[in-house]
Amino acid sequence: MKRAAALCLALALPGCGLHPLYAGGGSGPVVQALRSVSVSPIEGKSGWLVRTALEDRLGGRPGGDARYRLEVQLDDNITAFGIRADDAPTRERRTLRARYRLIEQARGTVVLDATAGSDVGIDVVSSEYATVAAEQTALERLSKLVADQIVTRLALYARNQGGPAR
Repeated sequence: MKRAAALCLALALPGCGLHPLYAGGGSGPVVQALRSVSVSPIEGKSGWLVRTALEDRLGGRPGGDARYRLEVQLDDNITAFGIRADDAPTRERRTLRARYRLIEQARGTVVLDATAGSDVGIDVVSSEYATVAAEQTALERLSKLVADQIVTRLALYARNQGGPAR
């Protein structure tokens, strides 16, 4: 009975319009398009973290012929809230927002202009060292989340454009 249900589900799945984003694996059109993106330098510590995460996820080769250039501007902000009676904060929210543009190198035109972002809560404790460490850990995690959002959007763009051959 379970096999019959699984077979029916497998046969019905292609009819629903879902298609794998990374079809073809490493030689597929989306992966090839992502490899043709170079990431411009991004200011600051958060910029270095986001750029490193983007380069890891895009899988491009340094010095290779890049068809696209990705420019990213970051806004990193920490806001204190949850104020105690002595005016000391008990919580912080770290927010990392990115505005990014994908530029086609040959024509110099912006083909994608979008934003990504995320935030995380931080407990403020009596140890200043622990709070600073929590803020740093939050920035590292946010950098990876924002990079994942950007790469997902770039992959969707590449799929909709038909990959690097177009």
